[in-house]
Amino acid sequence: MREEIQENLKRLVNFLNFTRSFFIRKNPFKALIMSLVTSLKDMLTIRQKLKMAKYRVSYHKHQLYKMENLIAESNEHTFLKGKNLNETR
Repeated sequence: MREEIQENLKRLVNFLNFTRSFFIRKNPFKALIMSLVTSLKDMLTIRQKLKMAKYRVSYHKHQLYKMENLIAESNEHTFLKGKNLNETR
């Protein structure tokens, strides 16, 4: 009976040592705190990120519009070419 208690205590101590080393290696509480901080940061800066995304979209739309106009100007089969020729006469 006493040997079983000692064996169980050894297993419990061994398990506690494993859990302690796991918490030292992985530290789930620190990971939880870091994820909370990053999500809070994201929530506070979401408006700035939205403004930047809108600006990028409008900039790329403008670049696409300029590119389409350049393609249309150099293409002789489009309707814009005649307008440009009439302006240069």
